Amino acid sequence: MPKSQKGFTMIELVMVIVILGILAAVALPRFYDLQRDARVSKAQAIMGSVRSAAAIAHSAALVSSQTAAAGTVTMEGANITLRFGYPNGQATGMQAAANINAATDGVTIAGGGGAAAAVIIRVNGSTTPAQCQVTYTPPTAASTAPTTAIVTTGC
Repeated sequence: MPKSQKGFTMIELVMVIVILGILAAVALPRFYDLQRDARVSKAQAIMGSVRSAAAIAHSAALVSSQTAAAGTVTMEGANITLRFGYPNGQATGMQAAANINAATDGVTIAGGGGAAAAVIIRVNGSTTPAQCQVTYTPPTAASTAPTTAIVTTGC
């Protein structure tokens, strides 16, 4: 009397493994979004660039005694307009100091119309642009420093 054997053949097991591999290759990238990570990293890099540019411009302003309400310093051949010794909110201020170019850097720049106005740098391609940005606000008085803020919840 022959025994009844139960189980899977080798071919069936290999087919299940292949199907699972295909599903994993298709489904995994949908769960792990590398583009969001790239946008967050870009926003963090912009934040570091803005802070560094403000510190370098302030150092140059201190050396050349340009710490009044308005002044200029030269950084890498570009004239940077200052507000109380830090780059102001105009295009010739922080944008020039940090060398940020909206056309080539994949960002949108808003604000910054006046010397004391805040500059908002948004990363292009984000799901919620207002939630993926760096904000630079020039100082309002001689005894204050500029403020920088980053939001990455909508990248």
